[in-house]
Amino acid sequence: MRRKLPSTQSLICFEAAARHASFTKAAQELALTQGAVSRQVAALEDMLGVALFKRGQHGMQLTHAGQDYARQVCARLDGLERDALDLMGGQGQNESLTLAAVPTFASRWLIPRLPSFTQAFPQNQIHIETRTRPFMFSDTGMDAALYAGTPAQVAQWAGTQATKLFDEEVIPVCSPSLLKKDKPLTPEQLMQMPLLQQSTRPEAWRQWFDAQGVDAPRAMAGSRYELFSMQVAAARAGLGVSLMPTLLISAELTSGELVVACKRPTTGLRAYYLIEPQVAQPREILRHFKDWLRQQKRR
Repeated sequence: MRRKLPSTQSLICFEAAARHASFTKAAQELALTQGAVSRQVAALEDMLGVALFKRGQHGMQLTHAGQDYARQVCARLDGLERDALDLMGGQGQNESLTLAAVPTFASRWLIPRLPSFTQAFPQNQIHIETRTRPFMFSDTGMDAALYAGTPAQVAQWAGTQATKLFDEEVIPVCSPSLLKKDKPLTPEQLMQMPLLQQSTRPEAWRQWFDAQGVDAPRAMAGSRYELFSMQVAAARAGLGVSLMPTLLISAELTSGELVVACKRPTTGLRAYYLIEPQVAQPREILRHFKDWLRQQKRR
């Protein structure tokens, strides 16, 4: 049976027009005329029987249906592009694995260890993209995700199965310039220091102080940073004390750029997991990667 599929060109024109909210800017990006882009989008709307844009005197905007479809089309086109680049780069001989990962964990823990995987499986390629929150695997083309979350968050990730890699130990660290005579602080003294906050974990410091049995009214006050890598930079610059997962700052602790501000490590509420979509038969490269991860977590 013949598939009922829109042309790739019409999808490319629609995705560009949706992203720019302009046929003119989409045409400039695609090296087409404005009229050609408009006709491609109109043909797509005719085929679907759905209006994708609202057109008016003051411009154009996506309909609700157009917004949903634009997200789906963008993901599919990204997947097609990745597939083509994989095939071109490996000439059809290599197998690749596309991972979603939280950025600081990827750059500070995973990537420095990847040479041992590529040595064991030189015919395979690992692609890494940033994701910090759960997503639908069917919408992204991802094969698996390396995710830091609580057991409840992992359990609520629909259509997936999870392998726990390790718990997360957190400890307060800072620049040596903030400590007098390199002497660590007590939790009570730490409470008076500027506390660097992780915007994705707003209650992390409060939970740490609670574990020490210390009442800290200002535990959630302080400058906020979205990424752990930003927090590391802020702590190195002497802007305050950071509550960091130990596995992400081993290099700074070894070099002395950061020191332990209070020798009271705690096990965080989050752990690190390998998340996979539930499928009957996982790909061979994913099985190899999963076995390799199990070896790494013991090191």
